[in-house]
Amino acid sequence: MNLETFNPSKPFTFGIELEIQIVNTHDYDLTKAASDLMRLVKDQKVPGDIKLEITESMIELATGICTNYHQALTDLGVLRDVLVTAAEKLNIGLCGGGTHAFQQWSDRQISDEPRFHYISELYGYLAKQFTVFGQHVHIGCPDADSSLFLLHSLSRYIPHLIALSASSPFVQGMDTGFHSARLNSVFAFPMSGRAPFTLAWSGFEEYFSKMISTGVITSMKDFYWDIRPKPNFGTVEVRVMDTPLSIEKAAAIACYIQALARYLLLDKPLTLHEDDYLVYNFNRFEACRFGLAGMNVNPQNGERRTIAQDILITLDALAPHAQELDCTDALVVLRKLVQAQTNDAVWLRDIYRKEGSLHETVRQQCLLWSH
Repeated sequence: MNLETFNPSKPFTFGIELEIQIVNTHDYDLTKAASDLMRLVKDQKVPGDIKLEITESMIELATGICTNYHQALTDLGVLRDVLVTAAEKLNIGLCGGGTHAFQQWSDRQISDEPRFHYISELYGYLAKQFTVFGQHVHIGCPDADSSLFLLHSLSRYIPHLIALSASSPFVQGMDTGFHSARLNSVFAFPMSGRAPFTLAWSGFEEYFSKMISTGVITSMKDFYWDIRPKPNFGTVEVRVMDTPLSIEKAAAIACYIQALARYLLLDKPLTLHEDDYLVYNFNRFEACRFGLAGMNVNPQNGERRTIAQDILITLDALAPHAQELDCTDALVVLRKLVQAQTNDAVWLRDIYRKEGSLHETVRQQCLLWSH
């Protein structure tokens, strides 16, 4: 199998995918209702798409192609409202968050789709443990080589995106001590982590052909990388974020990536090297474990700053690009979040500390998602 042709797309357009939790309204545990939900929404006119995910306790929504913050908010609002209305008819709840706080993975049921049965047969129990919930953002690229330059440039900012979106402190009823525990589940898959370093599409095609010949992969879908090219869409897909607790935060984070992409492709502030990845896993871990207070090491000069400090400096550099893209309001949302050091993981821990119940915490997640 050859690698798909890269179809160029309009630079800096973007699309957002969100994986959402489906819970019952008795004790707010995950429930099996994705197929029922799909039957109710399949004929609804929405700006993007709604589809099944790997287990029956998840559903995925996707915007259309967006150009700015306000369009993304509008698309997400329509999708959210259609799903919430359908969920109310089924007496179930929906919420964001990267993990469910107290679900038992062995209770999950694989969705009835060939791709999901294939994953379940190949990866065994890992497929059910993959009931975690992420935000993916696609960024339009003008050509194939630009997509690889953007992919490796954005890798420098992966800790920012993990810390801003982190919303998975609880797993199986326990506080993990992490801000984002979701990524530990993703890391279990052998084709996860970072993409190989090449800045030429011809080099990537050669790598893909070698992997196909080994029989380890059959398509680009088998790579669970933090960022991966999507040739048929003409995009790079950023995949490290937890699903935020609100559509407003999801849209703001997507626009941060959009502004970063414009900054990186037009200003080209970075000279890329394979050695940039020497600190990649360290910085990634710090973001997952400590959130905005985590340490970020500059791979080129060894300078150390907290992730919050690094984001605030980056926001200043992005200001003119945000203005051109009409997403300044999105960056204002994120600046306030960083200055207050309150990502969604902090919010979840605060609710649990106040209420003393993870069931009540999930109920309040549903309220936050619905409004």
